[in-house]
Amino acid sequence: MLLTHATLATMTNGYGLIPDAAVALEGERIAWAGPMADLPAAYRSLPGHDAAGRLVTPGLIDCHTHAVFGGHRAVEFELRLKGASYEEVARAGGGILSTVTATRAASEAELLARALPRVDQLITSGATTIEVKSGYGLTVADELKMLRVARRIGQECPVTVKTTHLAAHAIPPEFKGNAKGYIAEVAIPSLRAAHAEGLVDAVDAFCETIAFSVEELAPLFAEARALGLPVKLHAEQLTDQGGAAFAAQRGALSADHLEYLSPEGIAAMKAAGTVAVILPGAFYTLRETQAPPIAALRAAGVPMAVATDLNPGSSPLASLTLAMNMACTLFRLTPEEALLGTTAHAAKALGLANRGRIVPGLRADLCIWDADHPAELAYRIGATPLSKRIFGGRLDA
Repeated sequence: MLLTHATLATMTNGYGLIPDAAVALEGERIAWAGPMADLPAAYRSLPGHDAAGRLVTPGLIDCHTHAVFGGHRAVEFELRLKGASYEEVARAGGGILSTVTATRAASEAELLARALPRVDQLITSGATTIEVKSGYGLTVADELKMLRVARRIGQECPVTVKTTHLAAHAIPPEFKGNAKGYIAEVAIPSLRAAHAEGLVDAVDAFCETIAFSVEELAPLFAEARALGLPVKLHAEQLTDQGGAAFAAQRGALSADHLEYLSPEGIAAMKAAGTVAVILPGAFYTLRETQAPPIAALRAAGVPMAVATDLNPGSSPLASLTLAMNMACTLFRLTPEEALLGTTAHAAKALGLANRGRIVPGLRADLCIWDADHPAELAYRIGATPLSKRIFGGRLDA
């Protein structure tokens, strides 16, 4: 396939804009990309698609979602608007644990049926790769159930799904006051079982006063390393627990949220090459007031990804373009940083070197937008200007 007359944002050296460009695709890979005037003769006879001047970017990547879950938490949204804090709701048995109850009660088929429309929304906003976490089962069987559903999404939808084991998401009532016991009896055994079934690509955890400490998480991350799985961490969302530095010292792919990230955490992330995943949907929904230290991350040269954090409680957001707008408006990322955050840097946050830029040899996941400049993607509030999507070298119907 040959894509012609495109305004190409290669996402190399910033936007890497090439006007009146072409992209040659062979199978699932990009064979060539550059100005139309330089198109090699070998590709001129390929079946063509005229982009008619439209903007073409890499396919978008959502590197942090909780897209598989039962029920909803609209009532908690209302409670927070009446003055209850996220922590107060969680300590009263709401929050993550209310979703745990609904998820445990649902079958795999029910969870899949509920997840597919959410994933369709992400695809409509330009996603070609998404990450999906477990973490609402909190038993060995229910964590495996969630990961099986996540794998099924990748079979049912035209999107690459990377799965993440997040059993260390919350402490269930049956282990109240016994976080170490939960890690030993549920989190680690479920990780081993998921790995044996081929259900897990990475390991995550929630490091926070209402969840787990770095000391409690150390055995889980040691097990991940023994299994050859990369780690990441929900860190410094509500308080500074030193989670980002803990994760970076273990070679984490990413540390996510980061509102209370310290200079020491930034330095550790920079040294390790750990990506900062910025999640404006949760900041917005929870009406937080302390933003992540974007300027300090930028000054340190820490790559910043942007994701939806799609989940039923703190970020019921299923649009990457809206997440980009929020990251710019709430956190003062530039539109260029926001697009890098959903392409090249998001790929790095998932450990995927084969996508996120328009470069020969990389996977042919592309978005064709009804736009002529990449800043439009973050500029429009809630708009989805997607014209066509190319997934694995194939143009969506």
